[in-house]
Amino acid sequence: MNRVSLERKVLSENDRLAAELRARFAAHNILCLNLISSPGAGKTSLLERTLEGFARDMRVAVLTGDIQTDNDAARLARFGFPVQQITTGGTCHLDARMIERALERWDVANLDLLLIENVGNLVCPASYDLGEAAKIVVLSAAEGEDKPLKYPSIFFKSELLVLNKIDLLPYVPFSLEKARENARRVHPGMEIVEVSCTTGEGLPAWRSWLENRRAQLEGAPAGAAT
Repeated sequence: MNRVSLERKVLSENDRLAAELRARFAAHNILCLNLISSPGAGKTSLLERTLEGFARDMRVAVLTGDIQTDNDAARLARFGFPVQQITTGGTCHLDARMIERALERWDVANLDLLLIENVGNLVCPASYDLGEAAKIVVLSAAEGEDKPLKYPSIFFKSELLVLNKIDLLPYVPFSLEKARENARRVHPGMEIVEVSCTTGEGLPAWRSWLENRRAQLEGAPAGAAT
């Protein structure tokens, strides 16, 4: 079997498992979101600020992927919600099988929101469906505003762009306007929020986006996919 055929087989199997996960989430009205970025863009910081704003009885859980260490899980677990680290041991993305295995430890019927922090990478995660309702791509002001043009697949497939670390704008050569323009050249309908996890600026808009997605899900017919 050549490499192309093998890759197609792997992706086909992943898509089958992802479809099963999506049906499972839909059956329990669980909103599953897949956060993707390059390393250091601030996914974990965004999740920290997100979890700290939830009521203690919020039915939310987090799966966080990394090649090595459980550092991110340790940071997120202090907020009191279920958190699992998925250590890939070298694989540059999470896949549906990893998600399926991690969920064996939880009763998903007790969840309303599942947040998945993917491995820091803008390439490989774009090809792997995890059964999520939406992909969210995070881009920081410490990076280039041309990232959407360099890595179009993930920006095209993501419903929301979180422009993070906007508190750095006075100190770095990054144009929010250009980043928004480039993102919408790739994905014209993309929603965009601009946040700083350091100052809290923009976080209400991010939380509002989450609330709106939850409301859309709750308003859907029972068992319907989002």
